[in-house]
Amino acid sequence: MLDHVGVSVMDYEKSKAFYARALAPLDYATAYEIPREHTGGIGVCGFGAPGRPQFWIDGAGKPSPKLHVAFAAKNRAAVDAFYEAALAAGGRDNGKPGPRPHYHEHYYGAFVLDPDGHNIEAVCHTPA
Repeated sequence: MLDHVGVSVMDYEKSKAFYARALAPLDYATAYEIPREHTGGIGVCGFGAPGRPQFWIDGAGKPSPKLHVAFAAKNRAAVDAFYEAALAAGGRDNGKPGPRPHYHEHYYGAFVLDPDGHNIEAVCHTPA
């Protein structure tokens, strides 16, 4: 349904490093960084599959209102790896990896808070 999502962050370089590490287990990476001469000097980059940036951050210095973003994971092991990578990158626990049957029978997710306090999730919808 969504083509892409963007969020402003307080510290562009810190958030860029956080997302690069946290999203790597999901096979997402920095897919595009807009040259600063086109952004008025503000850092802007998009993460996703190669050539397909779908999650954007910008260093406007005014964090967006708190939001929740859920990234698709191929399997439960990727959810677990995302959680560990996000914590190692400076994220804060907001829900350890595990089943969430109150959402649906096969929902398996993990939640972390990014450097600006946004609730970032990795989720797998397939059976174990």
